[in-house]
Amino acid sequence: MTSPLSPEQLYSACDLDFLSFKTTDDLQDLSEPLGQEQAIEAIKFCINVDSYGYNLFCIGPEGTGKSSLVRQILGKASEERKTPDDWCYVYNFETPYKPAALRMPAGKARPFAKDIDKLIEDLRVALPAVFEGEKYKAALKHIEDSFRDQKTQYFDDIQKHTTGKNVSVLRMPVGLVVAPTRDGEVLSPEAFEKLTEEEQQEVLAELNSAQEELENAVRDIPKWEKEQREQIKKLNEEFADIAIKHLIDDLKKKYRRNKDVTAFLRAIYKDIIDNIALFIATTGDDASAADAGDDEQPSAEEDQLMSLIAKQKSETPLRRYKVNVLVDHSETKGAPLVFLEHPILTNLIGRVDRQQQFGALVTDFNMIKAGALHDANGGFLVIEAKDLMNQPASWESLKRALRSKKITMDPPATDGGMTTTILEPEAIPLDVKVVLLGEPDLYYTLAENDPDFPELFKVEANFFPVMDKNEANITKYARLIATQARRNHLRPLEQGAVARLIEHGSRLAEDNQKLTAHIASISDLIREANYCAMTDKSAVITRGHVDRAIVSKIKRADRIQERMAEQIRRGSVMIDTEGAVVGQINGLAVFEYGQISFGKPSRITCLTRLGSGGVLDIEREVDLGGPLHTKGVLILSSFLAARFAKNTPLYLTASLVFEQSYGEVDGDSASSTELYALLSSLANAPIRQSLAVTGSVNQFGQIQAIGGVNEKIEGFFDVCKMRGLTGKHGVLIPKTNADNLMLRQDVVEACKAGLFNIYPVETVDEGIEILTGVPAGERDENGNYPADTINGRVQAQLNKYLAHALEYKRQANMAPQTRPIVA
Repeated sequence: MTSPLSPEQLYSACDLDFLSFKTTDDLQDLSEPLGQEQAIEAIKFCINVDSYGYNLFCIGPEGTGKSSLVRQILGKASEERKTPDDWCYVYNFETPYKPAALRMPAGKARPFAKDIDKLIEDLRVALPAVFEGEKYKAALKHIEDSFRDQKTQYFDDIQKHTTGKNVSVLRMPVGLVVAPTRDGEVLSPEAFEKLTEEEQQEVLAELNSAQEELENAVRDIPKWEKEQREQIKKLNEEFADIAIKHLIDDLKKKYRRNKDVTAFLRAIYKDIIDNIALFIATTGDDASAADAGDDEQPSAEEDQLMSLIAKQKSETPLRRYKVNVLVDHSETKGAPLVFLEHPILTNLIGRVDRQQQFGALVTDFNMIKAGALHDANGGFLVIEAKDLMNQPASWESLKRALRSKKITMDPPATDGGMTTTILEPEAIPLDVKVVLLGEPDLYYTLAENDPDFPELFKVEANFFPVMDKNEANITKYARLIATQARRNHLRPLEQGAVARLIEHGSRLAEDNQKLTAHIASISDLIREANYCAMTDKSAVITRGHVDRAIVSKIKRADRIQERMAEQIRRGSVMIDTEGAVVGQINGLAVFEYGQISFGKPSRITCLTRLGSGGVLDIEREVDLGGPLHTKGVLILSSFLAARFAKNTPLYLTASLVFEQSYGEVDGDSASSTELYALLSSLANAPIRQSLAVTGSVNQFGQIQAIGGVNEKIEGFFDVCKMRGLTGKHGVLIPKTNADNLMLRQDVVEACKAGLFNIYPVETVDEGIEILTGVPAGERDENGNYPADTINGRVQAQLNKYLAHALEYKRQANMAPQTRPIVA
């Protein structure tokens, strides 16, 4: 018969020889990665392949250190890379609604923007100074006087030409007017009516002739005015050139190596020259506003509005010459590394802000804001995949940017009833490595359902939830614990506390040969152990403090577990831990609620009879059995047929049920338990109720590994301990689960004292012998089992069912046939 596991096999203690320190103060911080060698190689491969689509998806559960490891590796890689260029947006003088992108060497954009700001301030002073100077005024007056003199002389000639006639050309506020005269005096309408008809006709003839001459003369005036405007424009350009050319030339000389910048400066110069009237008009408007203000004092609101309008007028001509620095790498060392925590669309690709002014939403290139793609351009961008998938527009925009290798800002949606200015900023070339962090389920969902995903994210880095428990990793684990304690300003840990944390790491990994890679859980436990040390006023964290922290964490969340235990203690849920019953066995299940998981025993029963229904799964019949549980039950039928009815029909109906189960049952970890109950019922062999069983079974009767073995054992142990341990209690587990054991110390101590036992079994035959105390039995040379064994009893019972079935069929065939009477 199989022997119980020794206490040493139930808990793998950390080898203190690997922890050669007194407290964690003696250890250096862990700077290199801990475990995850495969993921590290994948990350390094991805960042060094400069080809389309070689972006990275880091796959692993939350808390396995994906983010910190990516930050560590990418941080080092970014320091070794060249700092990318700065980017600006400037006014597009040819297409104003499409701001132009301007590339500049790293760290040069901000100084250039300051140079342009200084240029603007200089223009604010230089242009008014030039156009308000005496030299300009004298030149302008000369042009105006020349035109006025020419115009006066021309009309004087017309007046002389009409002298001595009955008409005269008069200067009136509305212009030149031809009027009838007599003896040098203008005739009034009454005086004109007193003239004879012949005199009136003579005057009218002379009026028409003079009017025609005047109209012919006036036709030359627009030509003179055009000549005057051209002369004034030329004058303005000459004086503007004096004011700004040296300013522009200084900047062109400073940035002569950047063709885009010099082209922009030339465009500024040309625009100022072409639109110099705006600057002169602005100065004149300001003066007019100031003069108007002397007559009447405005109210506070009017004054504020007038100030705003005046400010906008003064800024408008010069605002378009400003430089909007979008990306500034003046303080960046190496390539940028950006972690985007809230990947909404505007945070990813940037935005164009708008401002409400006088009932309209207005904007310009100065309101363009950078997104994470701009900031990470030339480097690395890291995003949580789950957060990104919650923003479909961001995901689509990211894929579009990666495909086109450009960052394109979509125009903002217009608000109803509001006039809106829309910009289309020039796209910026994109060169970035995108790293997504996510769970395995999300990765495989994207890989199967999004055709763009495999094309754009060709590299995957798998972060495994566990790592090998060897000397190297144990040493690094200890240094990691020391690093976490110092980083979070916690007390140092003694050697025993570190050992206990490492042992707990194996428990979380559910493998005494592994350590959990869920560093977040270990960090939380250190904090909670630090609290226990603080309450004890201890300067260091001891093993006892870690134990208390573990217990406290469970106690804070064990409300449901306590409620279930109370139901068993009071008998509401029926669980036997003494005696022996045919067809009844204690199964084990794991319940998970939030951050806590625990085991609980469940009664499984089986009844058998003659029939042809096979093994009936009651849970499945009422839609409470999941597919994996149903699979396990179907395997039982295959096992019985293969072992006991290879060459004969199997006349059997067996019903299996989880008693007092009111929820869905799934998983195959109880299939061996159900098989033991089935064999017990067929062999009429009572099963010891002091034992519980877990483990799945295959068609050959081999017991297979299951999950949650520690919680299951502890769940049955707690029930037995509550009723009093007798030395007969224990649990049957798959032998292949022996390496998963990291049991609580009270369970280990009970096993050491002989009060509780853990039996590792490989086959159904081993298990049934322990449960019933009856040998399983092996076939003899004739293929028969000994009669006093479990297999022999089962074979005999099935043969009995077969004989009865054949007898019933024979009697049915011999019975007289009754035929219906036809009327």
